[in-house]
Order: sequence, then C-alpha cells, then structure tokens
Amino acid sequence: MDGIKELYWLKVMKKAVVIPDQHFPIHDKGAFGCVLKTIELVKPEIVINIGDVGEWEVVSHWAKKYSSLDLGFHLPLIDFEIGQVNEELDKIDEVCNKLNIKERYVTTGNHDIWLDQFVENKVGEHSVLKDYTFLEACHWKSRGWEVLPMMKPLTIGKLSFIHGAFTNMYHTKKHLDTYGASIIYGHTHTCQNFVKSRLDSGTIGAWSIGTIKSLKAKDNNFLRGRLHNWQHSVTIVNFWSNGNFQVEPIFINKGKCSVWGNEINGSWIRCSISLFKKTC
Repeated sequence: MDGIKELYWLKVMKKAVVIPDQHFPIHDKGAFGCVLKTIELVKPEIVINIGDVGEWEVVSHWAKKYSSLDLGFHLPLIDFEIGQVNEELDKIDEVCNKLNIKERYVTTGNHDIWLDQFVENKVGEHSVLKDYTFLEACHWKSRGWEVLPMMKPLTIGKLSFIHGAFTNMYHTKKHLDTYGASIIYGHTHTCQNFVKSRLDSGTIGAWSIGTIKSLKAKDNNFLRGRLHNWQHSVTIVNFWSNGNFQVEPIFINKGKCSVWGNEINGSWIRCSISLFKKTC
C-alpha cells in the first residue's frame, strides 16, 4: 500500500501542450484560437509543434516540379506565404513569451521539408535562396525554438514525439510497431490511439493528434473531392519525475473546446488571405 500511496501522490513534474499540424495560412482560425487559449490556461513548461507548420503551396509536391518554377515570378509568392506563416507563429510566440515558456520544440513535417528541397534544387540560380530553408524562413533560432529534423524523434521521459510517416487505416499500430516505444505524432490529421502490453516493460501507446488545418473541401483540392476523416484537436501531456506520462487529447468542435472544465471559444475575428483564396 505504501508503494501505491507514494505513486498516487507523485507530483506532475512538467506539462506540455502539443500543437498538431497547422498548414498555415490554410488553417481553421477557431481551432487555432483554441490552441492558443489552451496554452494560456494550462501554462505548460513545454510547447511542442508537431510540424507541417506551413502549407507551402508554391513549392508543394501537389503543385509543380521545382525545375518548372520561375524565380522571378514565384519568389514573391513564396515571400508572401512565408510572411503569412510567420504572422501566425508570432501569435504562438506571444503566448509563450508571456508565460516565459523556455522549452519549445518543432518536429519538421513533410510539408516543411519542401522548402529545403526547393532550395537544394534552385540554389544554384540565386544565392539568396539559402534564406528560404525551413529553419531560416521561420526564424526558429531567434524565436528560441529547437528544430528536430524530419523523422528524428524528440524524447521526453518515456514518450517520444515525431511528425509521423504512415497514413494507412491502422497507422497508430504501425507507428507503435515501428518505433517500439510510446509516441505522439501528427501527419494523418486524424485522432487515433493504440496501446499494447509488453511483459518486459508494461504498456506502451501511440497517439495521432489531429490537425488545425481547415477542413473545408475548397482548402484541400488535392483530395479531389474525396471525403476525409480529419479532426481538430490539441493535446496536453503531463510528465512525472519517474518518466511516466499522461496524454490528454482535447477535441475541438467548430472552434470550441473544453479544457479542465473551462469552455473555450477560439473564434478569431480576423481573416487571412491565402495565396489563392480567402479563408475565414
């Protein structure tokens, strides 16, 4: 009983808020507002951005091959989108700075590396392109964020974080089998979890944490009218000093959510102008 009592009273060492795929500026304003207000309410010691920070439409694999991009025409469009993404990142930083959150991490997403691939393909044409990598374009260093390369996990205690790689129906099981340890990831835009027990080390689990990207068909033309099963969410994680953790998914419905008994309305008044469309 003493062991149980000791575990029961073990205090939470740190709290983290995990931001799912954003795809700025094609994000849902209400869902993003819920994320920001959740950070304000929870006052975490850690904020983790799971990646796909930008949509990066101009250099998208869904758009054109890099070889066909004309820098004279497309570079101003890329500049415009970078400006939009940074405007939204400023809002995250404003909250983190206000709360003096020191631990800030980004796990690079597959959309984010499109910037790096674009630079690698075109840098011979213009030396200024070195400033267009994901690391430089979003000013992560000056913002105080640690950026992890694509597919390199961030590990805190007994839980790892990564952008994600698999999108099949049973992607949580696939991620858990692949990494062999408890993991939180994005990429799929869905909320799903899978747990299994191991005789040697107890229970491990995988959590897919949704997105805050717009769910509207007009903002997801690459789906070509196919239905998706995406969900808006934000995730809270409690860490104990022994490395154990608790994952708390917060579902967001129409720009509203409930966190620790507090109703949050994340609706934004402002609209954002995307490269090719207006989204509110």
